[in-house]
Amino acid sequence: MGCWILNESLSIILVLSWLGVNLYLFIDTFCWYEEEESFLYTRVILGSTLAWARASAVCLNFNCMLILLPISRNLLSLMRGTSSCFRGPWRRQLDKNLKFHKLVAYGIAMNATIHILAHLCNLEHYHWSQSPEAEGLAAALSKLGDTPDETYLNPIRTFHTVKKINNRENTITELLTTVAGITGLLISLALILIMTSSTEFIRQASYELFWYTHHVFIIFFIGLAIHGAGRIVRGQTAESLLLHNVTFCRDHLAEWQTAARCPVPQFSGKEPSAWKWVLGPVVLYACERIIRFWRFQQEVVITKVVSHPSGVLELHMKKRDFKMVPGQYVLIQCPSISSLEWHPFTLTSAPQEDFFSVHIRAAGDWTEALCKAFGAEGPALKEPWSLPRLAVDGPFGAALTDVFHYPVSMCIATGIGVTPFAALLKSIWYQCCESQTQWKLSKVYFYWICRDPGAFEWFADLLLSLETRMSEQGKTHFLSYHIFLTGWDENQAFHIALHWDENTDVITGLRQKTFYGRPNWNHEFRQVAYSHPSSNIGVFFCGPKALSKIIQRMCRLYSSADPRGVHFHYNRESF
Repeated sequence: MGCWILNESLSIILVLSWLGVNLYLFIDTFCWYEEEESFLYTRVILGSTLAWARASAVCLNFNCMLILLPISRNLLSLMRGTSSCFRGPWRRQLDKNLKFHKLVAYGIAMNATIHILAHLCNLEHYHWSQSPEAEGLAAALSKLGDTPDETYLNPIRTFHTVKKINNRENTITELLTTVAGITGLLISLALILIMTSSTEFIRQASYELFWYTHHVFIIFFIGLAIHGAGRIVRGQTAESLLLHNVTFCRDHLAEWQTAARCPVPQFSGKEPSAWKWVLGPVVLYACERIIRFWRFQQEVVITKVVSHPSGVLELHMKKRDFKMVPGQYVLIQCPSISSLEWHPFTLTSAPQEDFFSVHIRAAGDWTEALCKAFGAEGPALKEPWSLPRLAVDGPFGAALTDVFHYPVSMCIATGIGVTPFAALLKSIWYQCCESQTQWKLSKVYFYWICRDPGAFEWFADLLLSLETRMSEQGKTHFLSYHIFLTGWDENQAFHIALHWDENTDVITGLRQKTFYGRPNWNHEFRQVAYSHPSSNIGVFFCGPKALSKIIQRMCRLYSSADPRGVHFHYNRESF
């Protein structure tokens, strides 16, 4: 329990730090615009909505600065692989990069909403101050700028004497002819499109739609960078403040131009600053894309194609200077299907092999098109020379790369989620062949839950060879695997019962018999905790969110409050 509390505490500290910086920036900016003399006359027209608009704008810039960092894959891989600062609990925070990305996105949405509402109010105030009903200082300030020696404060220069609803329509139309209006509309539409297409329902129904609409962020950032160039929010210039004493002159409107201490105030727009906030992260992300383009140009040789049951395609590839560690993933593009889309796939080969491989399940438009392009649906696979070209970006680090850092590891997968663990088990197999290999890892518990018996075929061969190698090396205790089948029909059940007494499992061919039904996680975690009473146990999971919550709860439940007791460290594959 103690280590889990530490991990969660770090996550809470990071979230609270992010929230604290947002609150500080908002309150500090809000107070500054409420008190700053140069914006006193602006506040006469707009009131406190000026401060609301500017405070939310600063927070919006801050979050836009952060939003690209969690998805800079090369940066995260560099931090994971080379920085000694990111070890233990801090290292696990890198695995929550997508959660932080979403959190920052919510911050952008909230501040953008406040900013838009505040400016709608400002627009109404500007409009009203130009109306015949406006009197006093607000009306006088709005009239400034009509003569050559004056500068304007109110960006709405006229008031149309037609119906009220048409007044506002004309005002909005006038505003949309400005840089700030056009870019504000583009930014808002881009943000709405990105946020709505990022829902879990859309991602599962059409990943391609999510992928394409997410790249509207380019329009978003371009619009954000030039949004402030319109300089809609204006304040008194520094030179004018020296000549025009606002504290005195605001109450002596009749003396303007006649009194020496009250010349007509001069105004100018605020310098745009959004580009300063986002320049660094945008350049960093541009470097990421340049690296991807460079890798796109590198030749990828497809050496082997295997079509497995359950719609799984296995690809063996070679690429110059390609180096990997177990648990990493790559991004793959097939230009003949789409010249823009890149999709992540976990590497299933071991570093010791002279190729790298992925297993791809047909589970969407793009993956179905890829399987079809490689002839997986036909009677025979295509010859290597006739296969479509693939581009590969990566490899990138993921949570599973830490599996060898624990003395005991539990690896849990469902369905095709087993692919991240294929590279791990293959690496273990190769290292078993090297008698000199010394590991910190002394025990691996492997769990695979699958509903289709046919899905076991490609992975069972790996487990069988690993089982044989472990037996030859006298290390049968090192790997304990548990395979659970959750779906079968009556014929399969009869066949299973008929061959139950045989030495090997009727489905997998392994000595370890397949379990039927779902695991009792309380029992499994209790047994592991009992067998390793004073160990740090890494729990690595790849599968659906519902089961992830159960496994995470088990880690909390069976971790000891005593620092010297057993501790389960939860890690989930997410890319």
